[in-house]
Amino acid sequence: MATTPCKYDWPAASDRKLIGKRISRIDGPAKASGRARYTYDTNPPGLLFGKIVRSPYAHVRITSIDISDAQKVPGVKAVRIIQNEGTEIQWEGDEIVGIAATSEEIAEDAARKVKIEYVHLPVFVADANLSAADQAARTKVTKDDQQGDVEKAFQDPDAVISEGFYGQPVICHCCLESHGTVVIFNDTPSVKVWQTTQAVSNNPGQYAEVLKVPASSVEVICQNMGGGFGSKFQVDRWGIECARLSHDAGGAPVKIMLERAAELQVAGTRPSLYGHIKVAAKKDGTLTAWQSESWGTGGVAGAGVPPLPYVFTGIPNQKIKYTAVSTNTGGARAWRAPNHPQSAVLTMGALDDLAARLNMDPIEFLTKNIELAPEPLRKYYLDELPIARQLSEWNKYWHPRGQGGSGPVKRGLGVSVHTWGGRGHNSTCNVTINADGSVEVALGSQDLGVGTRTVINIVAAETLGLPLEAVSVKLGDSRYPFSGASGGSTTVGGVSSSTRRGAVDARDALFEKVAPSLGVAADQLECANGRVQVKGNSAKSLTWKQACAKLGTKPIQVTGKNPGECNLSSSGVGGVQIADVSVDTETGIVKMNRMVAVQDCGLVIDLKTAESQVFGAMIMGITYSLFEEKIADAQTGKTLNANMEAYRLAGIGDIPDLVVHMMTGPGYDERGPVGLAEPPTVSPGAAISNAVANAIGVRVPTIPLTPDKVLAALNGNEKGATA
Repeated sequence: MATTPCKYDWPAASDRKLIGKRISRIDGPAKASGRARYTYDTNPPGLLFGKIVRSPYAHVRITSIDISDAQKVPGVKAVRIIQNEGTEIQWEGDEIVGIAATSEEIAEDAARKVKIEYVHLPVFVADANLSAADQAARTKVTKDDQQGDVEKAFQDPDAVISEGFYGQPVICHCCLESHGTVVIFNDTPSVKVWQTTQAVSNNPGQYAEVLKVPASSVEVICQNMGGGFGSKFQVDRWGIECARLSHDAGGAPVKIMLERAAELQVAGTRPSLYGHIKVAAKKDGTLTAWQSESWGTGGVAGAGVPPLPYVFTGIPNQKIKYTAVSTNTGGARAWRAPNHPQSAVLTMGALDDLAARLNMDPIEFLTKNIELAPEPLRKYYLDELPIARQLSEWNKYWHPRGQGGSGPVKRGLGVSVHTWGGRGHNSTCNVTINADGSVEVALGSQDLGVGTRTVINIVAAETLGLPLEAVSVKLGDSRYPFSGASGGSTTVGGVSSSTRRGAVDARDALFEKVAPSLGVAADQLECANGRVQVKGNSAKSLTWKQACAKLGTKPIQVTGKNPGECNLSSSGVGGVQIADVSVDTETGIVKMNRMVAVQDCGLVIDLKTAESQVFGAMIMGITYSLFEEKIADAQTGKTLNANMEAYRLAGIGDIPDLVVHMMTGPGYDERGPVGLAEPPTVSPGAAISNAVANAIGVRVPTIPLTPDKVLAALNGNEKGATA
């Protein structure tokens, strides 16, 4: 049954001049030239520099604090005790004292003069291998479910069974721009905050609640930011203390930017996940049973329950147990597709090992079991898997496990599938058309560096039949209309939908003003090529400026909202990734040859920035698959690699040929924009791990796939999958 057209619907493909094209980011020149201003670049007159005295220990109780010597240092304007005597500190780097001074050097000198004494308490950070005592004292079972008859399925004499251990450690967000704020807090009350944040509209309320001021007195600004990945939603304790230091210093502005060590210690992590997996299939490859006992940590509070089994949720017989582990480490925060990358490593690794036991091509194995994935993902995967096969030259380079070549360097391919939600968030925007022809879209969203400004610009310009440069986009300030936080890959769907509705209403209001001059009803007009014209008749038209001049002294200003009339955004995407690797069996070094991503996200607003999102996700995935791990000393809990020398990231030489194919056209476009940032970060760990297993013939059970782990697996010293 056909749906009734709605005036807010997205334009048909044949009518799109901008949507879906390759368009460079409108803020690209400012960023490339260094003109773009970040929180660090904000230096109001009279600026003071904040410094936090942090706990050097992972688990202690504070017994005394003496700040008197710090207060006497010339140039120190404020000193605050953040956590008092008697407080139990649960992780290294926790905030204890805040200082504001006229220079960074003075603040650091004063920090060294703070005297704190502690009683040391037992430390626990080792989450990969849990002893019985650890399990009793530091864990909590948060899921223990069963459906069907798992034991019967495993005892079937025709069942082919694979068992294995899989996992990945805690990693850090490692944002290029560290967390930070500049705050001016006076007695008016007025709180003005420049913050590196993913939640411009949300954060005034957070400041107001803690500082006990009206939310209307708080303004949060973030014009540009250098990465958040889910770690920059909160105002954070250092943000609140920055405000309090400003107040204590008589309303002088105070800046606190986290040093790299603090960034890696306390600014958020992605939880670990380890698990023993047992999975069975019929001899024809049909999955019949899944059993997993998994655990992981996100700090003292543990971590959320991972979605196991991942994607293939319809396996008929399942037994699932998950245990949250409490460790004395900095807490977890959302990290692009929370819990999905970890779940993909465990699930796709186990399924790949089972496919090897069955002597099946992994793509054929996944395709055979695609009915166990929920709708509508099945269709997406069936569309995407053949494309990924072709782009990766799977038929040429894939081989049965362990047949990667005769020399010491072995080549292998691995595949993984993934999913995510991504429905557009709540968003409100004001669209203004002025009598001089200028157009402005304003909303309290934020651009994390991925092209949000550009997407808004495209939608407004497309709707009004204007070139991009005719539309001004204002965001990054909480004084603008509320728009949701940039999390869950919900931003593009939210802001594009609110902008579309607002621009359509503004356009229609302009038509009402112009219609008498053109001698037709307003509903007979259209915007095209910088003109307002009778539909299909460019000869009977006004230029955009001539049309806007009809407004006189009163501009058009309308508000667009999401959600609203008509469903302009939907939820649920699927993606496929294939990794092509070479492994040197003498050194254990894994080298990426190529990586292919086939991804859908509904209607693509800007193909260039969409592909860029996937490129970035693949680079991030290669980094966490081969290098990243937050390492803590088991005895003291101290982070051993809280710097950019020892916290390894991929360099340009580690990144291979990246191939991205976006699914567009019928079956995809009509869904409207769906979230894209997170899904392509999910599969790299699983795909690369599977490619290494295909190359060398044995499973390296945990990522990152460092040379020592590869060599240990080759020598039989790492316990991976078993028959």
